[in-house]
Amino acid sequence: MNKIQTRLKSSSPRSFLATLHHFCKIACASMMVLAVITLTSCKDSSTDANAKIEVAAAVETLNNAIVDPNEELLKSITLPQLTYGHSSGVIQDQQEFMDQLLNGDFDFVSVSTSDQTIHVSGNTAIVRHILSIEGNNAGKPASVRIGIMLTFQKQGGNWLLLARQAYKL
Repeated sequence: MNKIQTRLKSSSPRSFLATLHHFCKIACASMMVLAVITLTSCKDSSTDANAKIEVAAAVETLNNAIVDPNEELLKSITLPQLTYGHSSGVIQDQQEFMDQLLNGDFDFVSVSTSDQTIHVSGNTAIVRHILSIEGNNAGKPASVRIGIMLTFQKQGGNWLLLARQAYKL
């Protein structure tokens, strides 16, 4: 057989169908991989949205606990390793943070947040917002507006405060 005859023989309908079948298998496999990737990314964004809702609820719980503090609640929403930074530069651990809220001179009357952003990465969340406070400092009315960055860590299904840093605006 010469070269022309060999080429004609190899391009028979049977060989064409085998090649087409091979390409269809590759295309189907590629589409399945693409579908899995798409579904996984949808699940991740859904999980991320749920985490953000949970973290926002943890922030709200923290704010409510600051206005109406009790030791059991404060301990349950913070980690023992808490580092709590004030805009004045004072840094407190968990016990100092709780003691100041429970026994300190500043009485929080209301706390509200604005411009809040939440970024979740695995079991860690970073929250930034503007905190507006109305209260009484040693019996005298006081208003405070500061920037806040909070770091929460998810442990045992709960988002717990690990770190807080306030800064002057």
